Amino acid sequence: MVSVAKKSVKKKTWHEKLETGKKVKIVDIPADWARTLGHGKMVILTPHIINDHIKKLHKGKLTTINDIREKFAAEYNTDTTCPITTGIFVWISAGAAEEDRVDGIKNITPYWRVLKEGGKLNPKYPGGVKHHAVLLEKEGFTIEKGKTELSWKVKDYESHLA
Repeated sequence: MVSVAKKSVKKKTWHEKLETGKKVKIVDIPADWARTLGHGKMVILTPHIINDHIKKLHKGKLTTINDIREKFAAEYNTDTTCPITTGIFVWISAGAAEEDRVDGIKNITPYWRVLKEGGKLNPKYPGGVKHHAVLLEKEGFTIEKGKTELSWKVKDYESHLA
């Protein structure tokens, strides 16, 4: 039996992922997405654009992923913003921010101010819903805890939207 040495692939850091995709793309909404998104044009942003947007969210202000999508669809004069890449890019921002926190950086991207639709907390953020809740509570927000963590949300989040 011959053994084959596996190549070690270095995993990219969150900051390296943040720097991928240097160009915004405007594409036709895929036909299989048209039932939910409609027909027309869709903008695909970059992780860096999403991160810069989140950095501008001041303490006491919140947004949702869908609000971000609406803002950039209007800015790029398209019918929508890609829901998949927007979610992924917010997640990348969160990972890069937590890398910064580990490195002792104090002024990190406040990804915890980005909620899911309906003011729900994001289980995909570093540390999951519980860590997301802790970061929001540190800023004075009240978390309504539902039957499961997936239903946790910020109380009266609408009154804090940017």
